[in-house]
Amino acid sequence: QVQLVESGGGLVQAGGSLRLSCAASGSIFSINDMGWYRQAPGKQRELVAVITGGGSTNYADSVKGRFTISRDNAKNTVYLQMNSLKPEDTAVYYCNALIRATAQATYIIKYWGQGTQVTVSS
Repeated sequence: QVQLVESGGGLVQAGGSLRLSCAASGSIFSINDMGWYRQAPGKQRELVAVITGGGSTNYADSVKGRFTISRDNAKNTVYLQMNSLKPEDTAVYYCNALIRATAQATYIIKYWGQGTQVTVSS
């Protein structure tokens, strides 16, 4: 079984910064893409940023230049550094990861974390 555990959310004033972390644990042979999504009240979940196993990154237009995604493969952890936060960044942030459980596995599974609340006050 695999678990993704997020941390680092909280309340911050507009213009401030937060750093989210998401650690994967359990039966893990390899991790492909890792990403962050967010869901604001009454809205659909949306992609924030993704990082491939090779380190390539992609960001939503709304966060480009303000957020940075990174990963530590030795720790099976993905990070999201969020700077210049805006009230519209308020949401529950979820991490996910595409994980291959064993060397013999012929498939990968997408796992999700439980979510962490980020609230940006104006």
